[in-house]
Formats: sequence, structure tokens, C-alpha cells
Amino acid sequence: MTRRQTLFGVPLDPLTMDETVQRCLDAVRRGEQIEIGMVNAAKLVNMRRDPMLAEAVAGCDLVLADGQAVVWAGRVLGVRLPERVAGIDLFMRLLDAAEVADIPVYLLGAQEDVLEMMLGQISERFPKLRVAGSRNGYFGDGDQEAIADAIADSRARLLFLGMTSPKKEIFTAGYGKRTGAHVVHGVGGSFDILAGITKRAPVVWQRMGLEWFYRTLQEPRRLGKRYLTTNAAFLVMTVRELIHRTPSAPSANRSY
Repeated sequence: MTRRQTLFGVPLDPLTMDETVQRCLDAVRRGEQIEIGMVNAAKLVNMRRDPMLAEAVAGCDLVLADGQAVVWAGRVLGVRLPERVAGIDLFMRLLDAAEVADIPVYLLGAQEDVLEMMLGQISERFPKLRVAGSRNGYFGDGDQEAIADAIADSRARLLFLGMTSPKKEIFTAGYGKRTGAHVVHGVGGSFDILAGITKRAPVVWQRMGLEWFYRTLQEPRRLGKRYLTTNAAFLVMTVRELIHRTPSAPSANRSY
């Protein structure tokens, strides 16, 4: 098993996309349960401000670098992360694998109309995929137990959470095991993208680490200040960590 790396005090699994997909399929085959945590620059910043979020992510069985900035920061700080494992790409890979292997899935999240549009897109792209159940992501804390039980009753083996942070992480930490799903993967805004509500950045933007900027151009009022604030904070975190890890130069007056 690949040894975990630590970045900003957060344990990360240095896996490629192919390795991650295989780990998930192995969990289904063995009847094990895996909860997946995804971190990007913004989430790493927010984890320092929100102890509950930090605890929920750290408690996941796999914690992966969802953002390119996280991979780059790792390289600067000497932390080996082979590649970005984007949540939406992992989502699509697992849907494809589930269709081939006849693994039932459950989709939880988004507004009802968005969820219905996404289900329509999924049925076109993965016509043989077995969707065991679905539900919108608008519910109170008091509903979480009943929702987890409904997922368990569906006998879904892959559970995808199309909800924002920290709601999806808190649900996973509190009820992931109760759902009975072998793999619980929080996919954030992927439901909106798959439904066609928002557009994903072109591949070249993704490789340049500018996917956040592309999203900001689509929703400047909602995302502009948030991304600028968290990205600046992440840069400061990286610089401070680099300074902390760099040995002090010996004094010219030091005697040996």
C-alpha cells in the first residue's frame, strides 16, 4: 500500500487516477467501505478555519489532491503527489466502471430539477448503469439518518454526494458507514456540470491550474471574492511552510 504523504498537516494519499479507481473497485469486490475526501486549495484553507471540516476530511479512508495547486504546492514543499485526481473525473470513471460491472449507484445532491437533468444525461451516457436511487441535496440535519437508511435499503454500492463543503464531508463522517455503500465520494458541483447548468473549464485551463478562474468568470459575484481570498491565503500558507522547512543559513561569524 502506498505510504501517505503529509501536506499542511493533512494526510494525503499519493495515488494516480487509475490507482484510485482500482482501489474503489477492490473495495466493492471485497465488501469493504471507503470514504473519499477531496482537497483543493480552498478546502485546505477552510480546514484551518473549520475544525469540524478538518476532522471530517482527515477521517476519510482516502484523501486525494483534487486541485492542481495542491500538487504544485506539494512539489515545492517536497511532498510527492503524482497527479491531480479531480473529483468530477473520478466520478465519471466510476460511473463508467459501474456500468460495465453492473454495480448499483446512488446519487444524492443538487436541486431537484438539476438532479433530474443530470439523471437524464447519465441515462444517455451510461444506458446500462443501474441507478439504485437518488435524492436532492436539500435536507436538514434531522433528516440525515433517514436518508442514510434509505440509501442502505437501496443496496447501492457507490454513493456520490453532489453537495457543497462542509455539508458533504459532515454527512460522510456522520453517516457514510450507515449508508452501507462500499464507496462514498463527495463530488461537489459535478452534478451541475453533468446537468449542463455550469460549464467545466477547457482541458488547457485545467492543466494550468486555472479551473477556479474559469468558474469565477461564470459566477463572478458568488465566487470572485471567495476564490481570490482563499487562493491568496493558500499562497501565504505555502510560503510560510517553505520558510519553515528551509534550514537557516549558517552565520558568517559562527565558529566551528
